[in-house]
Amino acid sequence: MGDETMLVAAVQLCSGTDREANVSQALALVEQAARDGARYVQLPEYTPYLGPPRAYADVAEDVPGPTTALFAELARRHGIVVHLGSLLERTAGRPANTSVVLGPTGQVVATYRKIHLFDVDVPGAVSQRESDALVAGDEAVLVELDGLGLGLSVCFDLRFPELYGALARAGAEVLAIPAAFNAVTGAAHWHVLTRARAIETHSFVVAAAQAGRTAEGIATFGHALIVDPWGTVLAEAASDAPQVVSARIDLADTRARRAQIDVAARRRPDVYARPVRRVRAREGPGERA
Repeated sequence: MGDETMLVAAVQLCSGTDREANVSQALALVEQAARDGARYVQLPEYTPYLGPPRAYADVAEDVPGPTTALFAELARRHGIVVHLGSLLERTAGRPANTSVVLGPTGQVVATYRKIHLFDVDVPGAVSQRESDALVAGDEAVLVELDGLGLGLSVCFDLRFPELYGALARAGAEVLAIPAAFNAVTGAAHWHVLTRARAIETHSFVVAAAQAGRTAEGIATFGHALIVDPWGTVLAEAASDAPQVVSARIDLADTRARRAQIDVAARRRPDVYARPVRRVRAREGPGERA
């Protein structure tokens, strides 16, 4: 990729249970982004299949496999990086929610299995246990792409800042956060959390997203977006429709912001590792904790 300034794109999809339709839609939008000049194109979580977990094992596939082959051909033809946000990867046990990065020659350059699975229970809003159907990953992944450090994550990972701090310290300048963020929690937290991760690490954030409601009632928030290291939203999907959002980023901005507010150098892991001193306040005149 070489040049520090590049056009990056985040794709917003409305995937469902029709794998052929989902992949066809995604291929068309990657093609559009490539023709518009994007050199890195990111797809959302669950691109080939967004449906009931009971079918996960049936739709899981190998990596490399049939879906990655289709996007590899696009990457090769246009000489771009295609980030397949996630698909269901076949493993020896339960499937994994796996992110796949394809290089400009179409090769699989990195895979990342989602570490933090979506196990939540918000009464009256959303209740789901992703861990009942999937196996969690156990490794953080940084991809070095010809001068670009890309830190990988998926959706619910967004709530764990420790992961992004580790990725940034390892050299990530762009944080990839492909998602199928729940509509209820997304309305409350999506923008706050994506901007926070960018600000905390002084990194660009590219967050492709699923949008709308499936026939089975799975409702996702959408708002695919790109954020700069100062927390400014550079581009955002304007509706729930399938679309491409893109922005030109300059990796020099990451270094500049990190030099201005050098949070990494001022970390105190020696203190964080110690037990927290707990103080119990005492009531009564003249008493001090």
